[in-house]
Order: sequence, then structure tokens, then C-alpha cells
Amino acid sequence: MNERMNILEVTAIDADLLEQLSEVLIAVVGDGASIGFLPPLSKQEAKKYWEQVMSPGVRLWIAEKDGRAAGTVQLHLAMKPNAAHRAEVAKLMVSPEARRRGIARMLMETAEEAARQENRTLLVLDTREGDPSNTLYRSLGFIEAGRIPHFARAADGSLDSTVIYYKEISL
Repeated sequence: MNERMNILEVTAIDADLLEQLSEVLIAVVGDGASIGFLPPLSKQEAKKYWEQVMSPGVRLWIAEKDGRAAGTVQLHLAMKPNAAHRAEVAKLMVSPEARRRGIARMLMETAEEAARQENRTLLVLDTREGDPSNTLYRSLGFIEAGRIPHFARAADGSLDSTVIYYKEISL
């Protein structure tokens, strides 16, 4: 099967992309991702989230497969004067049906390269303890800084720990 994948930076979210990004968000939350939402996530709530994402200091990319958004990642540039050297990687998502194809890795590499272009030398992120994303982040050179117990509520009401990672990058 010949799949064409493009990583595109988004500077504005039109109605069609809003629909696609909302579908991705709903799918990953429904599949159990711990990204700030609980299932079932309504289309209205998903759209509301995406409508407010684009703001100063936020860069957004999508992985586009066959003309549709299959994944996304954000880079949140720290805007305070004493933090101008760092950025947070946020909301890495890949649609369940598009996983295991290197999309998350491509999105992360794109975000890291953008951080370099923005003269950022420190990346931080967090993810739920035990999720497959931990393996990805470690394979990309992220180092565990610590864990916070009972950080995020799961769909079943239990509280999950989060793992905080960092990566120093050269310009």
C-alpha cells in the first residue's frame, strides 16, 4: 500500500481542518489517550478546544495522509524573558487507524527542528505513566525528570501518574 504522508505547519484552522482535527481528538480520547479530556468527547467540545489553540507562542503541525489529518503535535514556546530558551511539546496525537507508521516520530522530529529554529535549547513534555508514548520519547533522547502521582483522572475515575521528560538540544 502506497501511503503519502506530509507534515504541514498550520497557521490558521479553517472549517474543514477544524472538522478533521476534531475527529482526530475524539478518536484518540475515545481510544484512551490522556491528553486533558475524558470520553465520550463531544464534537462541540473538540471544536471548542481547536478553535482556541492558535495563539501567540503556539506552533501546530499536522500529519496529512491522503489529504486528511492523521496526527498532530504542538510546540508551546515559553514567552517569559527568563524562559526564552525552552518550549513544551504538547498534544501529540495520532489517529488510532494511522498508528505504527512512524507518524508520531515524524511529528516529534518536526517539532524539535522548529524548536532549534526558534533558538530553544530545552524541550519538556509529560505523558501518562505506562503509555506507549514513554518508549517513543525515550527513543528520541528525552530523559525522565520525575513522576507525579495521581496527576490525571482516567475515564474509570482512577488517578494516573504522569512522567515528566526533558531534552537538551543543540542549535
